Amino acid sequence: METSWLAPSILSADFSRLGDEIRNVLEAGGDIIHFDVMDNHYVPNLTFGPMVLKSIRNYGITSIIDVHLMVSPVDDLIVQFSDAGADFITIHPESTNHLHRSLNLIKSCGCKVGLGINPATSLNILEYVMDQLDIILLMSVNPGFSGQNFIPSTFKKLLQVRKLIDNSHKNVLLEVDGGINLDNLKEIASFGVNIFVVGSAIFKAKNYKKIINDMRHKLN
Repeated sequence: METSWLAPSILSADFSRLGDEIRNVLEAGGDIIHFDVMDNHYVPNLTFGPMVLKSIRNYGITSIIDVHLMVSPVDDLIVQFSDAGADFITIHPESTNHLHRSLNLIKSCGCKVGLGINPATSLNILEYVMDQLDIILLMSVNPGFSGQNFIPSTFKKLLQVRKLIDNSHKNVLLEVDGGINLDNLKEIASFGVNIFVVGSAIFKAKNYKKIINDMRHKLN
C-alpha cells in the first residue's frame, strides 16, 4: 500500500482549546486525528471518553478519526465511540475475553478494524485474526503516557509484521505509535509503515506547519 499518513495524537494537545488545536494541526497538513483512549485500568492513565469525540464532530471536524482503545472491558466503548463518530477503532487482544467477537463488533459498527500489539506482546495472535483486520498497530512505547522514547526492538517487529501483511495479500495498514520524531521517522518509514502516530513531536513544536512539512520531507 502506498498510503502514508501522519496522525497527530491529541494526547499531547492543549485541552483548554482542543477544537482549535485539532483544526490547526489539520490545516498544517496532518492527515488523520488519533484518539488515545485510556481507562486507568488496562493502562495507568485516564484520558477521555466518547463525549469528547462527539464534541469534536459537533465542532466541525470532518477528518478521519482513529480511535485507539486502551481499555478493558472494551465492547461497550467500541459501540459508544462508533456512535460518536469514529472511523477507525483499534483494540488490544488483552482487553477482551473473546477477540474474534470484539473485532467483529467493530466491523458491524461500520468502522475499520484495528488490532494493537504492545512491545512485549507476541505477534503469534495475528495468525488467527489476520482475515478480520484492516489495521495492525505496533506500539513502540509501553502504552499510557506521551513523550516516551521509541523502543528499538520495535524495528524487528516491524520487519515481521510487514512480511506477514505482504504474504497475506490483504490491504492491511501498518501503523506505529510512540516516540516518533524527525530523528527516527525515515528509518521507521523504511519498513513500509502506512500510519505514523505522532504526539509530542508535533504538538510541542512552535510551528505545526513547519514540523509537519519537515516530517513529510522525511517520508518522500
